[in-house]
Amino acid sequence: MARELTQREILTELEPVAATALDRHLSMAKEWHPHDYVPWDAGRNFAMLGGTDWEPGQSTLSDVAKAALVTNLLTEDNLPSYHREIAENFSQDGAWGTWVGRWTAEENRHSVVLRDYLVVTRGVDPVALENTRMTHMTNGFTPGVARLLDGEAGFLYSVAYVSFQELATRVSHRNTAKVCDDPIADRMLQRVALDENLHMIFYRTMCAAALDLVPDQAMTAIDIIVENFRMPGAGMPDFRRNGVLMAKHGVYDLRQHYEDVLEPVIRQWNIFGRTDFGPRGEQARDRLGAFLENMELVQIPRFEEHRDRALARERART
Repeated sequence: MARELTQREILTELEPVAATALDRHLSMAKEWHPHDYVPWDAGRNFAMLGGTDWEPGQSTLSDVAKAALVTNLLTEDNLPSYHREIAENFSQDGAWGTWVGRWTAEENRHSVVLRDYLVVTRGVDPVALENTRMTHMTNGFTPGVARLLDGEAGFLYSVAYVSFQELATRVSHRNTAKVCDDPIADRMLQRVALDENLHMIFYRTMCAAALDLVPDQAMTAIDIIVENFRMPGAGMPDFRRNGVLMAKHGVYDLRQHYEDVLEPVIRQWNIFGRTDFGPRGEQARDRLGAFLENMELVQIPRFEEHRDRALARERART
């Protein structure tokens, strides 16, 4: 039986792959600036500077669009927590350190452009938004698996998580663009989604390399992450209410999570076609297969049945 590698050993072995993936990312990333995506001429002063404060009638966004934009923004806002997790579980040296810094800088642009858009267009109450930001960032973010593992999740769990999470965030941004009914918001969110896709590719590449290096250890981490996955905004105020609205109206629901996030990444890694797992990896793959089957055959149909009934009740009321 092959010896399990420590986190430091895994990071050392995978650093050449990280350097290549970083170079690829830098060659693919397009320069863009948040200020170019904000309709500044739609802005005006608030009461403190002699203007008028926000009122609900000033927003042209639907309730679904507001919920999705606020959720996406507050998710991006919690960047300091994510930076800490990545920096602690990866490395701050060499290609790893360069990636952590670059990824953090790119992610910060997302919260900048989303907030500027919402404040300038008076899409949501800026006071409520700031209060929620303070609460969410004060609470921070701790991966759910850390509790299961009695401590820090470690590199393999972290890289598996972000492989799925970055793609999930891309899907959420892309679908939020559709419900905003605003070409400016559409252009902005499509630009953010492109960033998230490149981030996903880097992490997916690194997790694939980890599967080749330590298949059983990586497979165990992937199974635990998938079975316990939650979005990074899960702890924010009103997340459940906003998440229900988003799921009911096609921004991000269980079928999208399964078909647009889990399936493509798992297929890319060839999880169910690999022949290099030992007993531990085989057991983890079997658990993952059973979980995915239950999601497809039981959880998704049940969710869609409840959703369709709720939408029918809404239509009857209106």
